[in-house]
Amino acid sequence: MHGFEKGKQMIKTIVVHVDGTPAQDSRMRAAARLASEFGAHLVGSAAIGISWMDFALLTSNVGAPIPADDFTAMRSAAAERVRGFEHQARQLGVASFEGRVVEDDADFGLLLASRYADLVVLSQDGDQAPGPAPAPFPAAPGRARRMPERVSLHGIRPVLVVPAAYAGGPLMGTVLAGWDGGNCALRAIAAALPLLVRADAVKLAVVNPDQLAGLHGEQPGADMALYLARHGVKVEVVVERSKATAGQTLAGLARDAGASLMVAGAYGHNRFREWVLGGVTRELLERAPVPLLIAH
Repeated sequence: MHGFEKGKQMIKTIVVHVDGTPAQDSRMRAAARLASEFGAHLVGSAAIGISWMDFALLTSNVGAPIPADDFTAMRSAAAERVRGFEHQARQLGVASFEGRVVEDDADFGLLLASRYADLVVLSQDGDQAPGPAPAPFPAAPGRARRMPERVSLHGIRPVLVVPAAYAGGPLMGTVLAGWDGGNCALRAIAAALPLLVRADAVKLAVVNPDQLAGLHGEQPGADMALYLARHGVKVEVVVERSKATAGQTLAGLARDAGASLMVAGAYGHNRFREWVLGGVTRELLERAPVPLLIAH
């Protein structure tokens, strides 16, 4: 009996970012699809954008009285976005869901909620679908940049990053999983196991293995493929040698395979005492043609 049987795959709580922008539609479709597949509870996190303490400090620093009505209005707008999330969840057939207003910035709310969840669902950075936000639910002011980067690096849960073009199709058809032998890729594949065991096919992509020969052994990808096969994953190793960047190569392989999902490790490094993502990971976050599951 496999240690990760389909019936034992545990994605039971999913957190989705709620900001009322047009991009919310695609990530809601992805989150709802997974919630239905796994019988998971869906949590919509709608942030005010600032805490009351920070709001008070900000207004006092500019010598103005604290306009409590302004903060109340911000909270009311976030509550409206929660109602929009609940409306979408019902329309998409989600059986179990709740919306939460977070009196802080969006990153803090998502990181806190993710501690008690299995997966966080966000949109590609800077990705906006055409058209206005779904009325009458207002969009959050000043959509945060690099949210997938910050949540993936500072959080402990995997993040599903959804492009605006995603229209709600199956996520567990063909999956393209990047494998370079590193710890981040290992964590991403382990986090994706509940999805991989349900996939029709998994392409385990190894790009330019000669550059990291010490991590791959005699047959690049063979050991990881065997590990996945023992969990019941229908896996095939694809070794690709290319002069393009690893991000471009993986995206191209995903398109060629007709993949519905990509899996990759989120690599970061310390620059000026702040964790930032490496070039390959950022490239995938911004340009992956299909939903991308990442873990750090």
